[in-house]
Amino acid sequence: MITTELQATPAVLLLEDGTVFRGKAAGKIGTTTGEICFNTGMTGYQEIFTDPSYFGQLMVTTNAHIGNYGTRRSEVESSAIQIAGLICKNFTPQYSRHLADLSIQEYFEEESLVAISDVDTRAIVRHIRDKGAMNAIISSEILDIEVLRARLAAVPPMEGLELASQVSTPEAYTLGWEDAPLRVAVLDFGAKRSILQCLADRGCYLKVFPAKTPFETLQAWQPHGYFLSNGPGDPAAMPYAVSTAKAILKEDKPLFGICLGHQLLALAVDIPTYKMHHGHRGINHPVKNLLTGHCEVTSQNHGFGVSREAILDNADTIEVTHVNLNDNTIEGLRLKHKPAFSVQYHPEASPGPHDARYLFDNFVKLMSEQ
Repeated sequence: MITTELQATPAVLLLEDGTVFRGKAAGKIGTTTGEICFNTGMTGYQEIFTDPSYFGQLMVTTNAHIGNYGTRRSEVESSAIQIAGLICKNFTPQYSRHLADLSIQEYFEEESLVAISDVDTRAIVRHIRDKGAMNAIISSEILDIEVLRARLAAVPPMEGLELASQVSTPEAYTLGWEDAPLRVAVLDFGAKRSILQCLADRGCYLKVFPAKTPFETLQAWQPHGYFLSNGPGDPAAMPYAVSTAKAILKEDKPLFGICLGHQLLALAVDIPTYKMHHGHRGINHPVKNLLTGHCEVTSQNHGFGVSREAILDNADTIEVTHVNLNDNTIEGLRLKHKPAFSVQYHPEASPGPHDARYLFDNFVKLMSEQ
């Protein structure tokens, strides 16, 4: 459990534009940097912390209480915490769930994560929404603002960063039954475990390859389809992945992309991506399926988007399948002359509602028909 000494330790959050918030230390005593972002989900904080798409980011949780149901070793999306630091209102080491393995403080100490609590997260979120995404620094060991400002100035912006290869699997591995009827080659740019499990649960045998695996290696495994995973960083800084996606499209086998994979598919057909003002992160974003007319409540985590104007200019070859009802951004597309489609949001919904898991069924059907 959290110690009295830790509870009394001051901490500071400094944003790139000079804004300062003072609070209390949580997790490991130390200093950490990254792009600040916020997630509006009310539950699922452990899944959020371990989502590789958040690699290199400082997470602001808008729910007032973080830690009240503890942590469980099985409720993770990767092998370690991926966020660079946590910013929250009430950090709660006392938990009530009997299935929990560790308190959040014990979990953070085990994972060496620096956090700050007792700050006005509503004010921080409003500031990010107004000013946009920016780098920030959290420290519970350095309280001198000028020293922190100098450290923060050396942190590169998220735009232009290639991070996927840093969170990708170092070696290929398999998942599912070897005698399953369908084989899927997965390019791992930071894949969540629940996404892979959604495919395995539908009768797919997966081989998960490192991010920079050449297309010829994927093809040699003779898959029935290809999957481009989620992941962190700027898709425009990944020419190696765009090249692989282009080679997959030439083979005319089914291709499915999620989040970063969606952006890479767009780049592969010459649709540019862009850095969003503050991104979409939460578990309650409304998305309209233009093919069915239905509205889906979706889980989202992305700071880059696909150019709407460029897609509309290529309407003869690309169809918009989903749009965000909050801001009309592109949430899904399919190629009209290729068996390829993608979505910007997270249909596995961990955490989140299961409105969009039919997309995995669609992928399986597409592979079966071919």
